[in-house]
Amino acid sequence: MPVSVALARDPSVAGPLGSLALSVVRPAVPMMIVRAVKWHRDLERLGIHAPLVVVHDIGLLYAAPKEQMQQGPRPALESLAPQGSPLRDLATKYRAIVDEIAASEASVKARTLRLGDDLVVVLLARVLGAVGGRAATVRAPYAAGVPFDPEVVRDLDPQLAGLWNAVPRAFDTSMLEALVRSRLHVLTLADAIDIDTLRLLGMLGAESGAASALAQVDLLAAMTTPEANDIVNFSLELLPSVLETRRARATGTHAVSGYAGVGGKGSLDSMVLSELAWDDDELARRMAEGELLYYTRDQAPEPARRLHYVLIDASASMRGDRQVFARGLAIALGKKLQLAGEEVWFRFFDSRLYDVQRARERQLPAAYLLGFKGERGRHPARVFAQLATELGLTRSREQRDLVVHLVTHAALHVPRQLVADVRREAHLFAVFILPSGGKLELEYLDLLDGHAVVDHATLQQKNARAAAATKIVDEASAVSLRPQAMGYGR
Repeated sequence: MPVSVALARDPSVAGPLGSLALSVVRPAVPMMIVRAVKWHRDLERLGIHAPLVVVHDIGLLYAAPKEQMQQGPRPALESLAPQGSPLRDLATKYRAIVDEIAASEASVKARTLRLGDDLVVVLLARVLGAVGGRAATVRAPYAAGVPFDPEVVRDLDPQLAGLWNAVPRAFDTSMLEALVRSRLHVLTLADAIDIDTLRLLGMLGAESGAASALAQVDLLAAMTTPEANDIVNFSLELLPSVLETRRARATGTHAVSGYAGVGGKGSLDSMVLSELAWDDDELARRMAEGELLYYTRDQAPEPARRLHYVLIDASASMRGDRQVFARGLAIALGKKLQLAGEEVWFRFFDSRLYDVQRARERQLPAAYLLGFKGERGRHPARVFAQLATELGLTRSREQRDLVVHLVTHAALHVPRQLVADVRREAHLFAVFILPSGGKLELEYLDLLDGHAVVDHATLQQKNARAAAATKIVDEASAVSLRPQAMGYGR
């Protein structure tokens, strides 16, 4: 269905869609154009203003598999920009940039990851952010208002020339000229995208939904933080064993899935047929006394009865290798607990406790964990006093067992009474990371349910570091099964 006459006269529709006359990437289905419209609006919310054609073409190079798109100029270009015209020359140079991005290793690999919209927006922000700033002297004479309707953008090619001429195009040409002038800068940014970070974020699930704008800010921070790459690589070393975790199943009488076993409760239609061999009096007695046997069915396990706090030290003492180990361990532990059916909350601290980040179903706040920066000094006593108070409130509201997994520096000196206050509200397990030549000398170790120590030499050896983290994750996740008896090891 072509764009209606009313919509074609609306600058907020004709403006963005008309810019596609210069597009050199054509998707196989209209829904991909609708996705590009969403990317366009999300970029504007991040303060990056670019024509839809640039967002559409470069975004598809990262989001669409090669077999779902074609590269080449649109037919409308012939009528709008004859050979030798300035616009045709600009379109030719623009196409060369798009072709170079399409051939880059980052683009080729990203297409195989089936990235979500938030991740694509962040990639576009990385590649186009600086260029958008350089073209900011000319503002778009229209707002972006294209409906999220595949039918509106179906069969656009015959209408593109008219849509292009419907509004002034100084903004579109200015942006393309800025892109051409910044060609080497743009190509460098496009090629510098870290595919491992995209793979990890895709594996763990990027936050989305109502908090999409905040999620995109976290994702952008994760993509631009220099230390994030080391954390990503370490996390990818740990995750293969973690992803083997399966949530335990239970048996029940509800008619879902197939039969799983035999039990003492059920409906008549699931009664074991051999029970009918009893005579009438014995069958009646067995029924009255609950001795009949029934087939039981697969049933989803009960909701998690424990709430796990993963508390991560973000003070200056946790820079470098200690930060990489702590955050990689937190990601792996959180995923392990989540796959086991437990609920997990993450919190950073330095001289204060930061806001809780909840792990949603099949998703971890991985971008937040990668990009968070704490710059407020160090005050363990204040942190533990606040933690004890909040744990008490959480315990009274949630009516569940609380388990705190603390990942910190070995010099976390906290008054013994404050540790006792926290321990009264929750099971407390700690991972202490030693500095070079350091020792663990803390007065409250006997109050902990368990702890592990990671020395400096272990952090320096790739295999030893991964083995230590894997062991800690396995032992820590066992807390969800036996919280009273299981610790990290003394």
